Amino acid sequence: MAAVVEVSGLRKQYGRTVAVADVSFEVEAGEIFGLLGPNGSGKTTTVECLQGLRRADAGRLRVLRLDPASEAMKLRRLVGSQLQDSALPDRLRVGEALELFATISPGGPPWRQLLQEWGLADQRDTAFANLSGGQRQRLFVALALVSNPRLVVLDEMTTGLDPAARRVAWDLVSAVRDRGATVVLVTHFMDEAQRLCDRLAVLSRGSVLAKGTAAELIAAHQSETVVRFTAPPDVDLSYLSALADVRHIERDGDQTTVRGGGPLLARVAHALVERGIEPADLAAHTPTLEDAYLSLTGDPNPDGTS
Repeated sequence: MAAVVEVSGLRKQYGRTVAVADVSFEVEAGEIFGLLGPNGSGKTTTVECLQGLRRADAGRLRVLRLDPASEAMKLRRLVGSQLQDSALPDRLRVGEALELFATISPGGPPWRQLLQEWGLADQRDTAFANLSGGQRQRLFVALALVSNPRLVVLDEMTTGLDPAARRVAWDLVSAVRDRGATVVLVTHFMDEAQRLCDRLAVLSRGSVLAKGTAAELIAAHQSETVVRFTAPPDVDLSYLSALADVRHIERDGDQTTVRGGGPLLARVAHALVERGIEPADLAAHTPTLEDAYLSLTGDPNPDGTS
């Protein structure tokens, strides 16, 4: 089966500014594929090129076997999109927008159902200009789904949503995939990417730094586990150095830090208990996608803040 999205050697430049230098990846049918990267890494330009909203300067792109540059109109009937800079007329009401989009692109779920699913029922008669940032985001995602598209592109879809609304959005995105659609998700949020995405591509300065599942990226770029606990400074802990996969031990007063790999917490805990030491604060920090992301990009603000 051909990939839903095929990108090879994508390049896009504005004057002297290179927005996308060299991006290649594939998205398989039925998966949620994430694009991660700092601001200015080329994520939004990439998805705009995929939809025919911008013309690539170089490279090969195929989306649902169509060329976005020459077959954009055909493609737009098959793709639902929530873009980062989306906007609607100020006076257009929420219900009117959904009904209008449903009329233009019939065949999807009833627009009133989307109104309920995305928590917009109370805003049905509210003008776009009077919506909060989070309400606007929910509306744009609902509009992206109104045609029951085969591919859904979501660019920073949960920016501005409160934690409860973000969790609801995650469940709905998973439901979109479960109904057979493929999702390309652009996000700054590591928890969101780790929770939702089957595979990921990490971008920086217009190029792909790494691709794979969250687990593969963590294993390849941030595999160290850190175990910390409190113990009196005069207690001998030298035997911990002999444990399998222990790489380094640091002691600072009564604080001990053990770094290594494998089931480090279990091994350290077993060794301590054997010697009658049972620290109440024994805890481990296992590598996360955020750790791998920081290792790859050096971005100090993976959530997009500044």
